[in-house]
Amino acid sequence: MVVVIPRLLRGSVSAICTQAALLRSTPSALRHLAQSSVMKSKRRPDHLERTADVVRQEVVSAARVCGVASESPSVKRLRLLVADKDFSFKAGQWVDFFIPGVSVVGGFSICSSPRLLEQERMIELAVKHTNHPPALWIHNQCALGSEVAVRVGGQFFFDPQPADACRNLVLIAGGVGINPLLSILRHAADLHRERASAGRGYEMGTVRLLYSARDTGELLFKKNILDLVNEFPEKIACSLHVTKQTTQITADLRPYITEGRITEKEIRDHISKETLFYICGPPPMTDFFSKELESSRVPSEHICFEKWW
Repeated sequence: MVVVIPRLLRGSVSAICTQAALLRSTPSALRHLAQSSVMKSKRRPDHLERTADVVRQEVVSAARVCGVASESPSVKRLRLLVADKDFSFKAGQWVDFFIPGVSVVGGFSICSSPRLLEQERMIELAVKHTNHPPALWIHNQCALGSEVAVRVGGQFFFDPQPADACRNLVLIAGGVGINPLLSILRHAADLHRERASAGRGYEMGTVRLLYSARDTGELLFKKNILDLVNEFPEKIACSLHVTKQTTQITADLRPYITEGRITEKEIRDHISKETLFYICGPPPMTDFFSKELESSRVPSEHICFEKWW
């Protein structure tokens, strides 16, 4: 497979040649590279290494940063204008994130709806501050007009077709694991709007979001989530959990906040044969809830999960 360097980045070919070489690799070659890298460095595997077996699209598109904002004290939100018209994604997928001058490739879930890309050629990402080079670049150097490249991958998504059976969704998020689930939530809202306005398209069931974070300051996209709950009060609901809250909870959030972790009972209360479960968060949380659902006899094909480190 030939990788075409996007036009915006042609002046920075040397800066992304390592990433392009990885993208040309077959899955087996990428696995070998990942294993060799881990053996030599004895470090935790990075995004490309962890996802060496995951299907990716062929399109590597240039993108320009057209919005940067603080979503929380530790999370930056980016809005990217994507250049390639063939670039597309399904709600829940992530991107390989290439930065000129940074040899390490980032892996960040898209938190916007596919509809935003269709209408405005935009995608949104929300990135937590860590010492990982791509995250550091986003927090310390990224600015309006910065040029990057993106490529879609991932097998964690919700992409119903118009003739598919109506499904309910339960979305279980921990920390920045909200990102792909927000994309799915926004996509579900778009499907509700399409059905209501045009009387066609996929018939969406109910959606319940169970979202846990350290405190209300780290509950990302609070306003966006509550706006959707208020827009579709009979279709979308949320339960926001905080585990280490030290300040007073504001009046607008109080009806939706539970102090303490998401419980097994909350999950079991929403089990039905029409319900799909999507889980994204730290590995221990993801493992726990996926096993709880399996023990409650939820079919494995109704349980989708993704772990973020």
